[in-house]
Amino acid sequence: MSSRDNILAAIGKTKRNDREPSPLPQIPTSDTFNDRLIERFSETLTGVGGQVVRVTDWLDIIQHIEQTYRQVSISPAHRIVTTLPELSAVAEVGWSGLSPHLLADADLAIIGAHFGVAENGAVWLTESLLGHRAAPFICQHLAVVLNASNIVPTMHDAYERIGDAEYGFGLFMAGPSKSADIEQSLVMGAHGPKTMTLFLMV
Repeated sequence: MSSRDNILAAIGKTKRNDREPSPLPQIPTSDTFNDRLIERFSETLTGVGGQVVRVTDWLDIIQHIEQTYRQVSISPAHRIVTTLPELSAVAEVGWSGLSPHLLADADLAIIGAHFGVAENGAVWLTESLLGHRAAPFICQHLAVVLNASNIVPTMHDAYERIGDAEYGFGLFMAGPSKSADIEQSLVMGAHGPKTMTLFLMV
C-alpha cells in the first residue's frame, strides 16, 4: 500500500470513528435577567471598566457634568461636545457632520444610545446618534445617555431588536477603550476614550 493509500485510509478511519455529536449550549432565554435587568446591566458595565450614574432627568446629568468634568483639569479648554440638545447648557452642539479633525481636542463627548444589553453591558450605537463616526473614539472621555426602559436581556434580544433596520454604521460598545496585548497588562484608553460614563435614566 502506498503512502497515499495509507493517508486516505487513516482519514477514512477517522471519519468513521467520529465522536457522538455534543449537545448545543444552552441559550439564555429572554427572561434570564428580566427580574434584575438594570442591576445586571450596571454590574456588567462596571466590571468592564465603565461607570454607571443613575439619574432621573436631564438636570441631574447637567449637574453631574458641572461637578465632575468642569472641576477636573482634563485640558485647558475643557471642551465638551454633545449630540443631545438637552445638554446644550454645558456642551457644544451643532458640530455634527464636521471634519473629525475638529474633534481632536474634545475632552468629553456625550451621546445617546438606542438600547443596552444586560448580558454584556454593551450599548447599541448608530451614526444617527453619533454626530460623527469618530466621535466616541477620538474623545478623551465618553458619556452615554440611556433610558432604563431600553435595556434588553441578551444579545439574542438585541439582534432581534435591530432586525432589518437600515444604518450605514453601527456598533456595540461596552466600557472604555482597553487593551492587554502587551504582557497581558490591562491598559485603559489604549485606542480610544479613557473612561466611559453611562447616565442611566430611571
